[in-house]
Amino acid sequence: MDANEILDYCLAKKGVTETFPFDNETLVMKVGTKMFLLLPLEKQPLNINVKTDPEWSAELREQHPQITGAFHMNKTHWNSVMVDGLKRDLIFKLIDQSYELVFNSLTKKAKEEIINS
Repeated sequence: MDANEILDYCLAKKGVTETFPFDNETLVMKVGTKMFLLLPLEKQPLNINVKTDPEWSAELREQHPQITGAFHMNKTHWNSVMVDGLKRDLIFKLIDQSYELVFNSLTKKAKEEIINS
């Protein structure tokens, strides 16, 4: 899996935009105005940061050495995921959950605008 596959998957979701709010190397995917995925473009091997349910985060970290608490982020809710060695389905599931958690935290108005766009 490469960065373009991840970006295409994210951009296919409703209301998703890509930005560079921090620097020119860290791509941030947002739903509405809130980020749900970070992708450091220059970092190898390929890594992403995603939001996950805290209970599932603990389980994931125990099962997969490629998944750790995200650097500079709330490690209870955010994971850093080294893509190499993980199944494609798991990566997509992580992205899906991150998107859903963030989407569900939006205001009712913002959710309706995204759904109806």
